[in-house]
Amino acid sequence: MNLSHGLLLICVATTWYLVGLIWLIQVVHYPLFELIPPDAFLTYHAAHLRRISFVVILPMLLELLTAMVLAVLPPAGVPHWFAWLGAGLVLVVWGLTFALQTPQHGLLAQGYAASTIRALVEGNWWRTFAWTLHGVVGLAMLVMVREQR
Repeated sequence: MNLSHGLLLICVATTWYLVGLIWLIQVVHYPLFELIPPDAFLTYHAAHLRRISFVVILPMLLELLTAMVLAVLPPAGVPHWFAWLGAGLVLVVWGLTFALQTPQHGLLAQGYAASTIRALVEGNWWRTFAWTLHGVVGLAMLVMVREQR
């Protein structure tokens, strides 16, 4: 196994970890924000931000780094444009995170707001789909590499 194959395995594993996590957040965790009593919300939300950071920051950075390297140096059998598609999807996830989710969490850090929670859930679907699509692209890249052998 060469370096690009190893990076592809790391990227795909990291991506699917994050895909599973984002679906859990999207379907279970974010919708439950509305059930938290407003007087307990600030404490809950602050704890959420602290704890989720440990779960997502390193994998997101690892996914970003490996996807960018793969875009520049794709494994044999993977077209450059396809590797760039994967990297582009990671950039979409990061863009959505900073353009939508981060500001909404900033608003929620000031207090409970059902409308902001609903916007967080609705906007997060785009990130969920982009991450899932990146997972599919990664699996397709693994198939391409396998067929090259």
